[in-house]
Amino acid sequence: MKGPLFYAKILLFGEYGIIKDSKGLAIPYNFYQGALKISNNLDEKSKLSNKKLLEFYIYLESVNNSLLQLNLSNFKKDIENGMYFDSSIPQGYGVGSSGALVAAIYDKYAENKITVLENLTRNKLLKLKEIFSTMESFFHGKSSGLDPLNSYLSLPILINSKDNLEATGIPSQKEGKGAVFLLDSEMVGETEPMVNIFMNKMKNEGFRKMLDEDFAHYTDACIDNFLHGEIHFLFGNVKSLSKVVLKHFKPMIPESFHHLWQKGIDTDDYYLKLCGSGGGGYILGFTEDYDKTKKILQKYKLELVYRF
Repeated sequence: MKGPLFYAKILLFGEYGIIKDSKGLAIPYNFYQGALKISNNLDEKSKLSNKKLLEFYIYLESVNNSLLQLNLSNFKKDIENGMYFDSSIPQGYGVGSSGALVAAIYDKYAENKITVLENLTRNKLLKLKEIFSTMESFFHGKSSGLDPLNSYLSLPILINSKDNLEATGIPSQKEGKGAVFLLDSEMVGETEPMVNIFMNKMKNEGFRKMLDEDFAHYTDACIDNFLHGEIHFLFGNVKSLSKVVLKHFKPMIPESFHHLWQKGIDTDDYYLKLCGSGGGGYILGFTEDYDKTKKILQKYKLELVYRF
């Protein structure tokens, strides 16, 4: 048995800001994917996944309220029959590995399922987000629910604020020189410690002011530029955002990448920003000349996400 595929996601803009209710833009990334499978002959990786599903089942049983409405007896039966999540999505890389798993579980076991085929009103999106937030909290301690939402709908999601989400369209890719890419830090990042650092920083009035003013301003501008295909303005705003992140979010950027980050800003060859919570995993890059950037960063593993 094999279930439908659920894709990775990339939060193009809005990391940390969405905790503070500013804008965000998440897009599906179908280079990586996962699906539920059942087998009576599990290898080591599948056994680990099966064990994790059992822990997830125990957690869901403890919170299965009227909001979730999951058929947990079927879920448990399938786990006992050798179900696991077969996934190519790297864990701890900021591209939604747990989000895809949550989406797959909801899709298979939700009893009054909200589907992609129906009219996705704002209320339905918010309800899904709330369900996914409760489910995914098992993995991160606290979850916005956006990763599973993006994976489940497989649509770009524009986050205007906590209570205002909409499925959106993004400009179709062009055969231009510019690109959004992923840079592999070759380190695993953990969400919870990074979020804790952020919450501690939030106690500082100067940091809150920077977040409300500079960070939110450039993030919102980047989203508007991207959605309207205003590429020239986009790169100016991404550069400003990259500077703000390097200055104020240093603990979330692996130390060995501080110099590379600054070099991009100084040369205008590329700009880097956090992909997810940081601390490792992928770093998101923007460049007006991807071929040139590939040569400059030839020591690193790059993956193409989107072309301008």
